[in-house]
Amino acid sequence: MSGGLEVLASGPLATVQDLGRPGHGGWGVPGGGAADRAALRLANRLVGNPEGAAGLEVTLGGLQVRAAGSLVVAVTGARAPATVDGAPVDHRAAVRLPAGATLALGTPPTGLRSYLGVRGGLDVPAVLGSRATDVLSGLGPAVLAAGDRLPVGAADGAVPPVDVAPRRDPHGGEVTLRLRLGPRADWFPADARSALTATAWTVTPDSNRVGLRLDGPPLERAHDDELPTEGLMAGAVQVPPSGRPTLFLADHPVTGGYPVIGVVLDGDLDVAGQLRPGQRVRFRAVANRDLSTAGGVGT
Repeated sequence: MSGGLEVLASGPLATVQDLGRPGHGGWGVPGGGAADRAALRLANRLVGNPEGAAGLEVTLGGLQVRAAGSLVVAVTGARAPATVDGAPVDHRAAVRLPAGATLALGTPPTGLRSYLGVRGGLDVPAVLGSRATDVLSGLGPAVLAAGDRLPVGAADGAVPPVDVAPRRDPHGGEVTLRLRLGPRADWFPADARSALTATAWTVTPDSNRVGLRLDGPPLERAHDDELPTEGLMAGAVQVPPSGRPTLFLADHPVTGGYPVIGVVLDGDLDVAGQLRPGQRVRFRAVANRDLSTAGGVGT
C-alpha cells in the first residue's frame, strides 16, 4: 500500500468501481462495474493506471476525501466542481493531493456520475476478480460512508504528460439511445413498438445503478401469456405489467420474467449511465448493418 483515502463525506451515493466481473452470468453473477466505463478508463489513464483499476463512482457529488500520504488523482465523468483544500482544480486532469489535503466534489450541472481515479488504484479486496460494488447482489465493498478508509495500491510507470483530456461532458438535454428490437418485440403490437421509439421517455427518481425506470404512455402487450424466466443483460429494455419500460444498467438482475422489447447497444450504455431523474430519453431502432461503437447523442 502506498497511501490511502479517508472518506469524510460520501454524498448521495459513492461506491468503489472497476470494470466489473464479466463472465459469471451463467451462475447468477452480473457484470456490474462502472456505469460510465469510458469515464473510469479515462480517470485511470490520466493517473497512469491500467484502465481497469478500481476508483470511486460518485453520484451527484458531495464526496469529501482526505489523503493519507501524497497521492495523484483525476476526476472525470460528470463535471462536479472539484477543490483541494478549497482551491479549484481541473476536471479530467491529473491533480496532486498532498498528504492531509482534502478533495471535495460539488454537484455537477449535467450528468449524474463522476469518477475519481487514484494513482495505484484502490486496493480493496477483490471478489470474483473485481473490486466493484454491486448494489443489487451485495458483492464487493459496501457503499461508502463517512469514516471509511480505502487503501491505495503501489503505482507503476509514469503519469502521462497530459494537461487536460478532451471529452464531451454528459448531455443535459434529451438523449437518443440506439436499440435493437427483440428478443420479445413480437409480444407487442406494431403501435406499441412504434410508441417505444416515438416517445420521449422521462427518467424517474426510482432509477439507480440497477436500471432506469422510464415514464411515458404505457406500452400495451399483444397477449398476456406467462413468460418463463430468462436471462437478462445490461441494456435490456424490459416492460413490466405497468407498460412503462425499465432500461437495465450495470447492476441488473441476471434473470427476469417480463418481455424484453429491445436492447440498447453496449456502445450507448455509458451515455445511459449518466442520465439523471427528469431527463428525457428516446430510443432509435437500428438494424445489424447500423451497429457501430459510437455512443448515444443529445438531440
